[in-house]
Amino acid sequence: MAPTTEQDFFGGAIRGVVPQRWMDASNLREIPDHQELFLSPETLSNLIIEINQRVSQEDALSTFATLSHQNPTLAAGSGSAAGASQETIDQAAALYHLNDLCDEGDALQVITPPQQADLPRLTATAPAGSSISAYKGVVQFQNAPKQGRGQAPATNGTSAVAGATTNGSGAAMTQLTCHYLLVRLAAQETDLLVFFNVPHEEFDKAGDAQGLSREETIAEETVAALVGGLEIRDWSLFV
Repeated sequence: MAPTTEQDFFGGAIRGVVPQRWMDASNLREIPDHQELFLSPETLSNLIIEINQRVSQEDALSTFATLSHQNPTLAAGSGSAAGASQETIDQAAALYHLNDLCDEGDALQVITPPQQADLPRLTATAPAGSSISAYKGVVQFQNAPKQGRGQAPATNGTSAVAGATTNGSGAAMTQLTCHYLLVRLAAQETDLLVFFNVPHEEFDKAGDAQGLSREETIAEETVAALVGGLEIRDWSLFV
């Protein structure tokens, strides 16, 4: 298991874990109030914890209708978007958030479809009557080059990547794997998101497939540790 250390987020209102020795980016630069950002001291990987407005059922169903090809399991047994189950709506909400990270010309490939996750520490301390659901999965982004762009801002889930493939014009594309966790808090009208981003450039340039595989394992195990250890200590954060 990848070594992690317990970490407070949002002033201690949320507690979870980050990989050992990772740096809190707020000590280096200003980070938006709805985000926490941690950086690897050795690679370009980053971990983002983000509080967002809960995706509405209408927007989730729209995602279901237009992007279900990204995850064929969404359509299984649902008949139509209007008859979709709550689980299908939640899975579509995950796709909504992930596609929201894409700019024009970017592409998203689902590696592991959204799968339900149990959050024992979080649910044990939730207010009475809370409705909580969580999903984890893996996607890969291919990003079109942005003219004049340097390193993308860390607030973008597809940040810090560089060319691995090309688009139709021959321009360099960038690749990044995102291991994510979506926690849906119905009563709080909140979607809590975790993105562990693994850019491929440094490993591809070095021909280090094993290094990339190790980094992907760290990402997978860190998200698993968050599933087991994520805790909300101050629910007034969402008021």
